[in-house]
Amino acid sequence: MPTITPQFLDRPVFRLLSEVAAEKGVRAFVIGGFVRDCFLGRSCNDIDVVVEGSGIDFARAVGERTHQHVSYFKNFGTAMLHYRGDELEFVGARKESYRRESRKPIVEDGTLEDDQLRRDFTINAMAFSLQKEDFGALVDPFGGIRDLDAGIIRTPLDPDTTYSDDPLRMLRAVRFATKLSTPERTFTIVPESMASMRRMADRLKILSCERIAEELNKMLLTDRPAMAFRLMDEAGLLPYVLPELLALKGVETVDGKGHKDNFAHTLAVLENVVAVQSEMSGSPSGKTVAARGLVNGGDPLRSSGGAERSEVLQEGASGHEPLWLRWAALLHDIGKPASKRYDAAQGWTFHGHEVVGARMVPKIFDRLRLPLDEMKYVQKLVRLHLRPIALVDEEVTDSAVRRLLFDAGDDIDDLMTLCNADITSKNEAKVARIRANFELVKRKLVEVEEKDAIRNFKNPIDGNYVMKVYGIPPCSEIGQLKELVKEAILDGVIGNNFEEADAFMRQHAAEFGLHEV
Repeated sequence: MPTITPQFLDRPVFRLLSEVAAEKGVRAFVIGGFVRDCFLGRSCNDIDVVVEGSGIDFARAVGERTHQHVSYFKNFGTAMLHYRGDELEFVGARKESYRRESRKPIVEDGTLEDDQLRRDFTINAMAFSLQKEDFGALVDPFGGIRDLDAGIIRTPLDPDTTYSDDPLRMLRAVRFATKLSTPERTFTIVPESMASMRRMADRLKILSCERIAEELNKMLLTDRPAMAFRLMDEAGLLPYVLPELLALKGVETVDGKGHKDNFAHTLAVLENVVAVQSEMSGSPSGKTVAARGLVNGGDPLRSSGGAERSEVLQEGASGHEPLWLRWAALLHDIGKPASKRYDAAQGWTFHGHEVVGARMVPKIFDRLRLPLDEMKYVQKLVRLHLRPIALVDEEVTDSAVRRLLFDAGDDIDDLMTLCNADITSKNEAKVARIRANFELVKRKLVEVEEKDAIRNFKNPIDGNYVMKVYGIPPCSEIGQLKELVKEAILDGVIGNNFEEADAFMRQHAAEFGLHEV
């Protein structure tokens, strides 16, 4: 009988669980992701324990033995504790049945076999025994170990039943295929399962927006998130998840002139951003690498390889988690379908798509119940993503660079990463020219920032000072005068310091009917 690799069974917690099971006279098993990851050789600290009996009672006994605090979730019949770096979750074996209008199951006590039948995929239904007589023995009624070796995602039951009962499993199938794929082997969803998803796609309507967003975030945090969106498109899930992304698909041709497929382009940009973050995550500080890329002009699109990473990535240079830069990459061209126009002289244009896209971001984030603070960050990057490229095509003036730094603030490094990732032309000469000019923009950013400190710009003149000098109450003229000072600093007319700003203010105050008291 197959057993789990000894190096995984050597954890003291498993012998302890075995002893508690014997003392309480119940059968207990480790099940799910930990077992799967054992065979994949992946480290895992999340351990699910299923008990033929009360999972809560079993967890309480383990807590007493280990002197660890146990968290109970009685509504779900589960309990959880931490022990020596592992997170253990306990549940009683159960069988489930579903009503068509809900993904919430009717739950009854059951056996291990019943519990395995309710699992989403064969590779997640494997368990190993904690009983002393067959400790470590694999319990695999659906051939999960075979499917794992073949690199396939398959449901234990008929896929129509599995996906109709809980449509979230369709998104989980996509996520696991994406997450488990490596450069050496791609996991695939079996054809009958893909066909079932196309039939069952409208069942996604019964899911809460929060659950969909949670799966999307997990997909985006994999090493190959673009794969997830290709699979969702193939399975017919995108209309129910991100219809705005689906609208990017396709190429329209007029007078023999066509535009690029913006869906394919978007996924290429997402892949490029992930490559940058993959390189950054190998350093002690993502912020240091981002600054080094901006200052020294290193190529941020050079991938560091396919190293497996945790779903929790480093904080980026802007202070935002890398997840949200990936969202910005995914949505950066979302306004193109609405702004697409054909001009006989120019061909296809998408003028203003960055403005249209920025207006769409809040609606998408609100629908998916994504965080407001991160929405503002993503919206800013979508709105500004053409600005550095525009500087490439024009003479790079200090004034233009100051305004870019002012508008982007601390997000400038992430904006530059997104813009560099947006260079996806197949014309190598064009790419080389743009990249060379892009290096000039980056050098200018550093020079202007060192000289003028614009990134976190704060007007040297505030309203209280204006009121004191001119003896006036709050009024619109104060704001107008402050705006004049700000524009003068951004245009390079005066330096970013109080002395020059004060002199400039006094020089122009009369234009607003203000006189010193």
